[in-house]
Amino acid sequence: MSNEHYFAASPESELKLRTIHATIAGSVYELSTANGIFSPEHIDTGTKVLLASVPAPPPGGNLLDLGCGWGPIALTLAVESPHATVWAVDVNERALDLVRRNAAIVGATNVRAVTPDEVPDDIIFTTIWSNPPIRVGKSELHSLLERWLPRLDKESDAWLVVQRNLGSDSLHRWLQATFPDDFTFVRAATNKGFRVLRGRRR
Repeated sequence: MSNEHYFAASPESELKLRTIHATIAGSVYELSTANGIFSPEHIDTGTKVLLASVPAPPPGGNLLDLGCGWGPIALTLAVESPHATVWAVDVNERALDLVRRNAAIVGATNVRAVTPDEVPDDIIFTTIWSNPPIRVGKSELHSLLERWLPRLDKESDAWLVVQRNLGSDSLHRWLQATFPDDFTFVRAATNKGFRVLRGRRR
């Protein structure tokens, strides 16, 4: 098919692009997704719950979408905070390419879609929004959060959405026990089997 392209970062599967309609910051766009990434058919329920639960993002600074997939969270951050720099971070190069495509579609020139190691070490984030990859396993997930949450600026918030039956409450307890006293973690919302956890750095 003409819309299939070989993608070098995923040699085990040929890229099969598809177009979906998705609502980003109140507007409907035709966006690109593909095989080999998370939730290519639509914005997944957890991400929808997160986006419905968070306040408006900071108007400036560096904003992080951790585990961005094809980009619904990063695109929302970028459209709602056009003067901020949005870091869309994922290990999946195919997903990052889709984020770049979709940022161009919505006119978001402030998105930087990068692998974790491509984020400069001196970047501090004024907010973190994430539907983290729970299924990578507890050890990997904990390492991920231990790497990124300490890069949250003071007086700033991180928002994580986690499915209740995939360990949201145990993750909440781990966060409270692991991070220093200048972090607080509360359950901000519960909806459709998901918890939204708010981490604040004082």
